[in-house]
This record gives sequence, C-alpha cells and structure tokens, in this order.
Amino acid sequence: MTQNGEPQSREPLHKRLRQLRMVEWEAIAGIIAAVAVIIMKLLHLIDTEVLITIAVVLIALLFLRDLRREAPTERAYQRLEQNHELLQRLSANSVPPEALLIGPHRLREVSRSFLAHTSGEMLWFHVCLEMFRPQSLFDDLLRPAIENPKVTAIQFVLDPKQQELWGTQVLSKVAQCAGAAKVRTPNWSPIDASVSVIVGSNPKTGRPEALLSFWGEPFMAHSIGRDVPRYIFHVQSHSDLAGRLVELIRNHRLL
Repeated sequence: MTQNGEPQSREPLHKRLRQLRMVEWEAIAGIIAAVAVIIMKLLHLIDTEVLITIAVVLIALLFLRDLRREAPTERAYQRLEQNHELLQRLSANSVPPEALLIGPHRLREVSRSFLAHTSGEMLWFHVCLEMFRPQSLFDDLLRPAIENPKVTAIQFVLDPKQQELWGTQVLSKVAQCAGAAKVRTPNWSPIDASVSVIVGSNPKTGRPEALLSFWGEPFMAHSIGRDVPRYIFHVQSHSDLAGRLVELIRNHRLL
C-alpha cells in the first residue's frame, strides 16, 4: 500500500520479472561453477575425474540454453518469410493509377515538375492564353518547358479567337527564354471541346503522358477576367487515355 492508502502499482514487479526471465541463468551458473572448480583445483580439494564431470555438466547447460533459443529463432524466421511473401503478393496485385487528381495546393508544383522533366515534342491543346498574362504564371507554367533541354519542340493547337492574346501576351515573353526557337507557330483550328491538354513524353518510358483539365467549374476558376486551372489530372504514361488525347490533338492539327 502507498502512503495515500492506494494499492501499489504492480507494473514495477512485472518489469522485474521480465528482466529476470531475460537473465542468462545457465551462463551465470556455468561461470560460478567454473570459478568454484578452479579454486578447488588450486587448493587440491577436487579430483580430475570430478573436474571432468563438472565440465560435462557445464557443456550440457550451454547446450540446453542453445536448444531453448532455437525454437523462438525459428519462429522469428518463419514470420519474416511470411511477411516477405505477403509483401510480394501485395506488390504483384497492386495496380498503379492511370491518372492522378492534382488539387490547388499542388497545382504549380506538379505542373513545374512535369514541364521540367518531360521530353520530345510537346503539344499544348486548347489552353487559355489569358493565364500567361502575368509574368509569374508564365514563368511557372510555360518557361520550364521552353528551357527544358529534353524538349525538342513545343506546338500549340489553339482556337483562332486567341490569336490576339498570342501576339500581345505570349510572343514577347517567349522571346526572352532560352530555347525560344523551339516554340512553333500555333496551329489555329476552331475548337469545340471542353478539355485542355498538355502532352509530353515520359523520359523513362518514351510514351506520352499528359496534364488534362476541363473548362468550367469545378476544374477551372474565373479570376480577374481569366480562367485558370484549379484541378488537373496527371495522366500517366501507361494509361491508354494518354494515347487517345494525342489522337484528339492530331485530328485538330489536320483540320
């Protein structure tokens, strides 16, 4: 009992018992017996036969200790093997997503990363050029692609209604970028579609991947006279949708 009359906690006792179970009693007994044998031998109080018998007993104790350890060790190895097999099954059965939804908080980060690491010819389909009016947005959303050395060409496919914006808001900013020559004259084609797509090649697989957004709420937000993306889909290179988007853009380029 404690001074307040409350029962004393049994936790310290449990800890002491746990510590006692962990003590190598066979090793301690062997050390004590060995020391006693050495002392008795030095004092000529023990015969050689008795010394041999004690040595055999000590060896038997050590053998018993090893046997006691063997079963838990085997169980531990079995659990590790089972966990390894389970992880392999989970990895084999997992299917990577074909598209990732990117929200407002990660929109610029993911867009910059995509544009800085893509390769080959890039296709910009039905993007709103109003978003390039602020220099900061241009630097985040188009400059990384222009200055990416792995990008060989940038082709815009736009509705003719955006020709004035191209001349007044985009061309002068493009001219200030390293690699401006890779930006081709846009393909002007009437577009009656509710999607906006940026396509590039995955540098690891060589297959197309895309940033896909939709016009209007909730994917676009109207801000100060212009529509800016709020949510986009990052279509992965193993998705059939990426190839279908490329076909959509090529059909408009042929018009």
